Amino acid sequence: MKLIILVSALLAYCHGEPSPTIIPIEGGVQGDGVTTRYWDCCATSCAWDKIIHTKNGQPVQTCQKDGRTPSTKENNSQSGCEVDGVAYSCSNQVARVINSTLAYGFSAASFTGGVDTAQCCMCVLLSFKGQLAGKQLLVQVTNTGSDLGKNQFDLAMPGGGVGIFTLGCSSQWGAPETGWGDRYGGVHTEEECNQLPEDLQEGCKFRFRFMEGVPNPDVSFQQVQCPSELVALTGCGDLD
Repeated sequence: MKLIILVSALLAYCHGEPSPTIIPIEGGVQGDGVTTRYWDCCATSCAWDKIIHTKNGQPVQTCQKDGRTPSTKENNSQSGCEVDGVAYSCSNQVARVINSTLAYGFSAASFTGGVDTAQCCMCVLLSFKGQLAGKQLLVQVTNTGSDLGKNQFDLAMPGGGVGIFTLGCSSQWGAPETGWGDRYGGVHTEEECNQLPEDLQEGCKFRFRFMEGVPNPDVSFQQVQCPSELVALTGCGDLD
């Protein structure tokens, strides 16, 4: 895996692109996994104080209905996916391209199958296989779920489908109850991303640009240190 990290960095260097240092965590989680995608607009499960085990002890930041204004700690107790909920996913917690072979993003994840909050806020480098071989997505784990399998990464991508929670995006943005596009899978084309609120459109288009529209690619994964850019967006995680 360290070799994969070095090869990716070398490819970026040869193209004259920024290439941040990625530092593996010795003894951290690693293996092979699968990916799916979702965006249900809910406050993430790693937003709850009682399940956070990082050194700074801070849960993932949620936002008010506009997707920009940070929720107060009290607001974090009630997700927008519940009746009368007020806390939603922040619109800036989406994938962003670093260079032609590396991007940063966020993901729900389970390493054991089902709800798995022990790894909240850790960062994992996903190395794509198949058509996307040579590209990597470094994600911070901000969510989990009862519907996830072992070593499954449900990538946070606007327009990726709302899945089992249908109230969040409809109450926040007035989206159809089943979300934009299909309930499972989301929109079908980059053009359909224009249906989404402006703040979410680039996050939606990431799937068709950086990921080339490849559906649910398999990955190998390794735990790495969290980039400061991701910690700054969520407020959760350790920089050392």
